[in-house]
Amino acid sequence: MKQATFDAAPVPGIDALRALDRAVRVAARTLARAGLAHAYGHCSARLDADRFVVCAARPMGLLGVGETGTVVPIDGPLPEGVLGEVRLHQHIYRSRPEIGAVARTMPPKTMSLSTLRRTPRALHGPGTYFAPGVPLWDDPQLIRSDEQAAAVIDTMGTNAAVVMRGNGAVVAADTLEAMVALTWYLEDAARVDLDVLALEATLPAAVLSRDECQARATRSGRIIERMWEYLSAGDPELPAAVASQPGS
Repeated sequence: MKQATFDAAPVPGIDALRALDRAVRVAARTLARAGLAHAYGHCSARLDADRFVVCAARPMGLLGVGETGTVVPIDGPLPEGVLGEVRLHQHIYRSRPEIGAVARTMPPKTMSLSTLRRTPRALHGPGTYFAPGVPLWDDPQLIRSDEQAAAVIDTMGTNAAVVMRGNGAVVAADTLEAMVALTWYLEDAARVDLDVLALEATLPAAVLSRDECQARATRSGRIIERMWEYLSAGDPELPAAVASQPGS
């Protein structure tokens, strides 16, 4: 199990739970600033083998500095006040020990494409991270039971994402940084796919092959880290910003 937060430069005096809670808030606000979530959505990070931290049940872009999330058991009922769809997070952490962070978001282009019962194809670099293809959960209903959540995550399998028809997406990764980057990649892949669909009747799309996807979906060259830096820039609770605050 990998660490799920940006703790390469930890802030002195902040314990593991507080640091992870802060990291989840930064990721949540970052997803919202990127237009990947609005009033609805939530993200989390694994605390240990038995627990994870999910952001407060509010619009992610409105989470305040220091606003605490909730520690949720990977097995067991959801704590009071935690949104019902956090069951999706539980099922991912339970079935995939390599996963350190999860987001449930509402990316608009991904949503539009899903109403055609389509998910983004690998047409350019960001799309290759979901090869051989993003699974589709073909049901627009909200996920409010363990049975529904388990079925969605079974559909997801080992992919980094699952798209829910007319109902957003779930993305999972080993770290918070990677989860945020992959959520952005998913939306960018959907943007390109929608652009291409308008011309495809006369100009067929060049979909990347499995081998091409495998070669392109790299993490070398600080691919994930640079996207994280770009998307999260300016957040008031980034480690450097926190370290500069009086009393930190």
